[in-house]
Parts: sequence; structure tokens; C-alpha cells
Amino acid sequence: MLNEIISSAASIDDLLKAIRHNEDSRRNMSDAEIITTAVCAAMFFHGNFHKACSYMKDHNLIPDMLEKSRFNRRLHGISMLINDLFHQVGMILKEVNDCTEYLLDSFPVSICNNIRIFNVKLIKSEEYRGYIASKKRYFYGVRVQLLTTKSGVPVEFVFLPGSASDVRALNALPLNLPPGSEVYSDSAYTDYTAEDDLLETSQIELKVMRKKNSRRKDPPWNQYIKQHTRHYIETIFSSITRVFPKSIHAVTYNGFLLKLQAFILAFTLQQAFLG
Repeated sequence: MLNEIISSAASIDDLLKAIRHNEDSRRNMSDAEIITTAVCAAMFFHGNFHKACSYMKDHNLIPDMLEKSRFNRRLHGISMLINDLFHQVGMILKEVNDCTEYLLDSFPVSICNNIRIFNVKLIKSEEYRGYIASKKRYFYGVRVQLLTTKSGVPVEFVFLPGSASDVRALNALPLNLPPGSEVYSDSAYTDYTAEDDLLETSQIELKVMRKKNSRRKDPPWNQYIKQHTRHYIETIFSSITRVFPKSIHAVTYNGFLLKLQAFILAFTLQQAFLG
């Protein structure tokens, strides 16, 4: 545990230096320490920032730890920096990746149980009420659209409302991949126009599982390759959500998304640098 925290801190500090991040030198606690504490919370304390702060202070890893409210304000203030940091990691992973195959899929994260929708205070919108076809039940929350390497390391993500279709992710995700890349996804991402545009403008081939009534049917061997390749994505999702608590506690909607960011960043660092 201690070794992982120290390695994460070193990686985060190096990444911030690489993007030439500047901050006020008079601060007792740097942005790198703030992000490291959030990542530590995601890795070992189910997203509980208070427990992570106490651990880092008690073990003298960050002696000048901020008190709870100041830490939360600082963390919310650098939410965009955390997002930029993840995408910086993603760019590095894309450059060193020797495989041209990527996996695209989504998984739901509930803010509350469907029966408690009318009591929830973080958000009030019907668009956050989505449906999980595999479990045949509704949920109220967000849908995380995740692009990973074939080995299962996330390189891009975006949060969409629970009711948003997977096709919408094709416009929301940057899909900033090297020419010649192949993105494997299930049939929910069927959009022939988007497929043609990606291939023509970026030389990225979208390998979508075809439905029985598809106008672009695959020969059996292509169908087998697609099914076999995208099989890994389910294992990746189970690995990420395994560290999620039963319910993610947050006072605001932005705080909820911030914890999700921390979980994804922590998982990426573990897979890319600590594994």
C-alpha cells in the first residue's frame, strides 16, 4: 500500500511537471499532493477523502495536510487539472502502445436506487434515468463511456446522463487515436455515418458488432474476431467497479463526478505504472 502511494505520488508529480503546471509557491500543500490524496482515497478507502487525508497525515506522508473543508475546496478547484492529467496519461499510453486495437464500451454508475429518485438532491432531471438491458432494470445516474487499449488500460473517458445512447459517445469522445487504429464496440454504437466519417477523416476503423438486420453484415470470421477482441472490456469494467463503494457519497453532483474521475485515474495509474 505504501509503495503504491509513493509510486503514484512520483508519477503524478512527474506528469504535472511534464505539462508545465505552475502554482503558488506559498502553498503548504501542492496540487500534486492534493491529487495523490484523492487517488489514494480511490485506491484504498472506497473514495473516502477524509480517511485518505487522515492516513496521509498520520503516516507523515503529507505533514501539512489541509483540514477537511479546505481540502475539498482545493480538490474541486483543480477538477479540470485532474481531467487534463488523465488525458496526458492517455496520450502517453497511445504513443507507446504497440497495438492498434482499442475497446469502447460504457457502464452505468448509480447516484441512487431507482425507487429513491424522488428523494435525490444532487440532480433533478429525467435524462439521468437510464436502463440496464443486461440486468433488465432502471438506474438513476451517469453512464461512463470508456475507451481502453486492448490490454485494458483506459485512455479516454466521458460522463453522459444515464439515458444517453451509446452512439452519442462517438461525438462526445475525442477519439484522438493514431491513423490505422481499430476501435471495437458492441452493436449499440451502430452509426454508419460516424463510421464513414472516422475512416475518411482520421483513418480510424470502427469495428461494431453487427445486428441481425444490419445493412452491413460481417462474414462469420470477422464476427468471431470482433466478439473475441471486445470480450476483455467486461473484465476491465468489473476491475474498476470492484473498488467502488456500495453507494458513492457526495454532497454535490460535481463532487460525485470528481470521485468517479479519481477512481478512473487511480485504476489507470495502477494498470499503466504500478502493475
